[in-house]
Amino acid sequence: MIYRANYLKVTLNRKRPFDLYHILSVNFTSIQKTNCHLKKIYTTLILTTLSIISLSAQDFLVKGKVVDDANDSPLEGATIYAESIQDSTLITYTITDQNGVFELEGRTSLKKARVNFSYTGFKSKSVEVELKPSVDLRNITMEEQVQQLTGVDVVAERVPITIKQDTLEFNSDSFKTRPDATVEDVLKQLPGVEVDTDGTITVNGKEVNQVLVNGQVFFSTDPTVATKSLSKDLISKIQITDTKTREEEFVGDQGNGENKTINLTLKEDKNKGYMGRLAGGYGTDDRYQANGLLNYFNDTKRLSLLGSSNNINNSGFSYDEIYEMVGNARGGGGSFNSNGSFSYGNLSFGFGQGITTSSTLGISYADQEKDKYRIDGNYFYSYSDSYNDEKISRENILPTGSFFTDTETSFVGTTNSNQGRSNLEFDVNKTTRITVRPNITVNRTNSSDAEYTVSTDEDGNLINENTSINTSDGMQRNFDNRVEIMKKLDTVGKYVRVYFDNNNRLNTTESALNSERNVFGDDPSTQILDQRTSIDNKNDSYELGVSYRQPLNKDFYMDFRYSYSNNKQQNQRTVTNFDEVSGEYVFNSTLSSEFDFETQKHIPGIALGSNGKKLRFNLSARYEQVGLDNQDLIQNTSFSNDFSKLLFNSTINYTLGKNKNLGIYYNTNLNVPSVNQLQPVPNVNNPLNIIVGNPNLGPEITHRVNLNYNNYNWQERTGLFLYANMNFQKDRIVPITTTDENFIRTTTYQNVDGNYNGWMGFSYSKQIKRDSLYTVKINLGTGANISKQVGFTNGSRLEAKNLSISPRVGFLFNYKEKIEIEPSYTYGINATRYNLDNVENVDFTTHNLSFRTTTYWPENVVFGNDIRYSYNGNLGEGFDKDAIFWNMSLGVQLFKKKATLKFLAYDLLNQNINSRRTTGQDFVQDFQGTALKRYFMGSLTIKFDSFGGKGAPNQNRGGRRFIRL
Repeated sequence: MIYRANYLKVTLNRKRPFDLYHILSVNFTSIQKTNCHLKKIYTTLILTTLSIISLSAQDFLVKGKVVDDANDSPLEGATIYAESIQDSTLITYTITDQNGVFELEGRTSLKKARVNFSYTGFKSKSVEVELKPSVDLRNITMEEQVQQLTGVDVVAERVPITIKQDTLEFNSDSFKTRPDATVEDVLKQLPGVEVDTDGTITVNGKEVNQVLVNGQVFFSTDPTVATKSLSKDLISKIQITDTKTREEEFVGDQGNGENKTINLTLKEDKNKGYMGRLAGGYGTDDRYQANGLLNYFNDTKRLSLLGSSNNINNSGFSYDEIYEMVGNARGGGGSFNSNGSFSYGNLSFGFGQGITTSSTLGISYADQEKDKYRIDGNYFYSYSDSYNDEKISRENILPTGSFFTDTETSFVGTTNSNQGRSNLEFDVNKTTRITVRPNITVNRTNSSDAEYTVSTDEDGNLINENTSINTSDGMQRNFDNRVEIMKKLDTVGKYVRVYFDNNNRLNTTESALNSERNVFGDDPSTQILDQRTSIDNKNDSYELGVSYRQPLNKDFYMDFRYSYSNNKQQNQRTVTNFDEVSGEYVFNSTLSSEFDFETQKHIPGIALGSNGKKLRFNLSARYEQVGLDNQDLIQNTSFSNDFSKLLFNSTINYTLGKNKNLGIYYNTNLNVPSVNQLQPVPNVNNPLNIIVGNPNLGPEITHRVNLNYNNYNWQERTGLFLYANMNFQKDRIVPITTTDENFIRTTTYQNVDGNYNGWMGFSYSKQIKRDSLYTVKINLGTGANISKQVGFTNGSRLEAKNLSISPRVGFLFNYKEKIEIEPSYTYGINATRYNLDNVENVDFTTHNLSFRTTTYWPENVVFGNDIRYSYNGNLGEGFDKDAIFWNMSLGVQLFKKKATLKFLAYDLLNQNINSRRTTGQDFVQDFQGTALKRYFMGSLTIKFDSFGGKGAPNQNRGGRRFIRL
């Protein structure tokens, strides 16, 4: 099938902002053949959106040029925004280009508006303008703000957007949302910011990896904890900048631009008091959820408490008015894996399988004093239990043909977890900072996994079968800490940094394996295994490092670095087998081991860099010397090895303009083989696949090349992001499998060249805002993945080349904060090619359509629908290929919006599935696991807030210069 991306051909101009019908309908012909349900949904999407967006008002255009009144030089990045004269409601805004020129366009029913001009370091200015199709203000001169008069209150203006060097700042109140909106709701209104349904935030194509509150961590670095829990009316400013390391932050370097950080500053009158939420719900099939959150603020101090319990795969930390009680198809809220596990920051729930019941208690504290200290810490206790039934159908590729395995498993498991972490940062003086970051985790786990597997040949003849039950009880304890001292040696950039890391882990496990393996055919046999295994694993790692920067001039510098690390691992594996003669468990010396494994690294490095205004780069080289030493006391074996590699890294960022940036990155990583890959002791946990390590393995080296280009036009509110990444792996450690005539496999490892993987694509966004009438966000894009996997089976080299392409289109339409419509569609093409002539290539397509609506009318009534259609075109027989997943919720706000009564229907059509297909160099596999199915729930959410302090800022606009035209 040839995919024609005609929807990318969108004409954007002043008189015809976009052709919505063309964008929505171009894919309809190809989509309607997929499924009749999909056709009906997409038709509704088109008709609903077209009928609403036909509402319009009068277009206007205000243009001109902003200059410095002292020398008439243009001011690039000045903010221009229009607001109503009567109540200061924001209509639209823009910024000036590199020539100081601006074009402020919009649509409103107002005849006149106030146009404001703002630029950092200059006095603000305002003019009242009669709105016409075209108004030319010519030159607007701005006067430099020389000083701030003592004793005069300076009233902050409602400038919607401000550009401050490397920081983009938005005024939260300038973006209209419903009264009870969260931070996530206002983020969706910001130009260049996208929020996925799972809460993932991107800014101009770059993912946000942390959200701070007043510069401090809020519970964890997971962005959704703050964005889903905090109300919009608490927030004054939303500041977006490149994520920086502690070192970059201390010395004033810019971040590499790979990720973004959002800092939320609280309003002055909201910075003293408390904010609380309580929610509880109960439904059919005994589904339930209960959670609570309490935040106490006192200037720089913050204390937070939370608790949660549910059995709907939900972490419970979100207070979204409609969807918080919705569980997940395979998770919901926080960070979720495709297999069903989920996490918030460092806190994980479940085993990554099926349906999880979880309970959590947590406390967090933060405080800071500028130029003296900054501290934060938290503690979590969590309990979870999971269950999951799986069905797996796998084609195993051999050089002479294939054989097939069908597996059914049933899993149950529980986890108890205690986690505590803190960050202690002290500024001894203006040039010295000491940081201590301890983290401790204690987990206790137990699980039981029953499995039945049958293997057949290409003619369907039964070759072998295996039935097993594996139970396990374990304890994991981990303590890690970093102590870091940074010292500035002068005012031009010279500094020294010393750090010490430690990581101490203890893992003990007691497991029992009972299995019966039957081999059929001409030489039938039966093997019964009753085995007990005890593992005591201790791992202690220490690293000491130092770095020194020598400036060469104001733009260039050199870095000198050295680190030494030592890792010692002691592993005792005791295996016993039941002996029918003696009736006791007998020590198995062949499968047991007791070894000491030590790794030492010496890494000197040197770098040349520049922090220019337009060009920033860092070119570095390091010489990694690695020594491995292993001794097994039971097997009476030992081996050692030494590796030395010269590795290079480079980072280049070039600013093409105020809104354009190009980034090129190259780095190399050396990965040492794991103990399990090196240790030549058989592992028979799966009697159909026995695994043995290879002590002769060498390290694998990964070369990564990354290219990023982003351009956000603040005047047009259009964004373009291009990216390309490639990983080339030299001496990759791959499995080498030998399969006998009974299809019983023995797997070891070997270093192999020729593996690579990469991903590339683009995204385009356009925001259209017309007064306070409606807002439209259009998102177009496509992603592509390529890979080559190399392995060996029965002495033959197997190669699998994979290509997948996923074009997508999405919209967000908001009308007067009364209705929000969010449709999206992704079409996937997947192709896998094998190097063996006897193996059939694999091609399949996927369709994913979502349609989400939320209405806030009538007043105090919130009605939400989230409909997702998924189709996988090439799953095998017995696996569900498609489903319509529909969640519906109705909420009624009570007691002046302090309480919300909600009714939820989850998976209304009872079609939720957990199916997928994966391919590798020697297999094609279909999977289906337990999914959370239909239930109905009623819930109640209660809010309570109390804030004191200095009160709301004065709203008068004194001090401005008004000019009437």
